Amino acid sequence: MATAGRHPAAEGARLGRGAIPLVAVAHGSRDPRAAATVEALLERVRQARPWLPVRSAFLDHGPPTLAQALHGLREAVVLPLLLTEAYHSRVDLPAALAEARARDARLRVRYGTTLGPHPLLLDALERRMAEAGVAPGARDTAVVLVSAGSSDARANAVVADLARSWGERAGWWAVAPAYASAAGPTPAEAVAALRAAGAPRVAVAPYLLAPGFFADKVRQSSGADVVADVLGPAPELVEVLLERYELALAAETVMASA
Repeated sequence: MATAGRHPAAEGARLGRGAIPLVAVAHGSRDPRAAATVEALLERVRQARPWLPVRSAFLDHGPPTLAQALHGLREAVVLPLLLTEAYHSRVDLPAALAEARARDARLRVRYGTTLGPHPLLLDALERRMAEAGVAPGARDTAVVLVSAGSSDARANAVVADLARSWGERAGWWAVAPAYASAAGPTPAEAVAALRAAGAPRVAVAPYLLAPGFFADKVRQSSGADVVADVLGPAPELVEVLLERYELALAAETVMASA
């Protein structure tokens, strides 16, 4: 895994020669807790790399838009604050990026990959489980890994693969995927199935970046014994975000306006 901060461009920035700004784009939510969580995550990125200019943007439900966040920049690394590759990362964000670039012929953009999948996200999930009182790999505990869900079957398959990997690595009684929308099983269905299979205790691990509608829905209706917190500004996400930034810097492809 790349070590954050050691890319030549990043090192040069640390020495005062300027850094290409990082613009992190989240989905956005009507719930103000979501934007606050994004800002808390990015503040930890700023603390880890004080020389790196960091801006936030949202695809929906409030400013700044991506175009607003990119305004005045000549060059930027745009990173999606999304946990899986799905419609937002494949369609919405590139469309917003194309619109922003069309407005400014000088703008050069490197477009990075989503936060997930990444092994460190399992560490972050285990951190949240431990904070909820569930020791990582507790053999008397079955886990339901809950994502927001997507109409894109590929994104849901990534979550299923992550659940399988987590079960193989950690030693839980079982790990099952579930989806808060657009696909099945629902969290309540997955919890009920694990209980029917004999699980002594069932915990829910939200594979969600921030609090909001889906997180509240899962907490209120899953029927689990324990529901952990969302990933939020976990230090593992800071490390993943910085790694994605460096990988984008190292890529040769730069999106430039026509």
